[in-house]
Amino acid sequence: MTALAHNRNTKTALIMAVIVAAMIGLAFASVPLFRIFCEATGFAGTPQRAEKAPGAVAGQVGVRFDANVHPGLPWRFEPEQTTVRVKPGARTQIFYRAQNLSAKTITGQAVFNVSPDQVGKYFKKIQCFCFTEQTLKAGEAKDMPVVFFVDPQITKDPDTKDIDEITLSYTFYPTGS
Repeated sequence: MTALAHNRNTKTALIMAVIVAAMIGLAFASVPLFRIFCEATGFAGTPQRAEKAPGAVAGQVGVRFDANVHPGLPWRFEPEQTTVRVKPGARTQIFYRAQNLSAKTITGQAVFNVSPDQVGKYFKKIQCFCFTEQTLKAGEAKDMPVVFFVDPQITKDPDTKDIDEITLSYTFYPTGS
């Protein structure tokens, strides 16, 4: 094999190794990048974060609250009320209650979404227990607030103006912490 052919083979192998490394890196980055995209756009029913509510406008929409626990997490988790009717733009606070049913301290993290999917960009959370991990001691119960509003723009969007009920759903998972 000539030196020129050896250099080409080495260069090709190096390029292929860089491509493989880049593909592996993108595979690991895809989940956090998708999460950032969903949080920024409301895609797939991902609620948005907000600093404050703009103020109530005319009309009402129902919000139903759903709670689930991964089978590997020995917690009871439920909304303290199952539905509310809110005016778009009005700041609303509700509570979920979690209880650790085990004899040891456990940390969990809630993931959330809203449905129907197209309302995700209009459901804005100001405060939520889901923004951080939650640790409950053995037998401990805790009330956890969610402060939110439904963006008044929901009434102007042709895809959402006729929606009368939104479902906010949480599932708690163990974090291993």
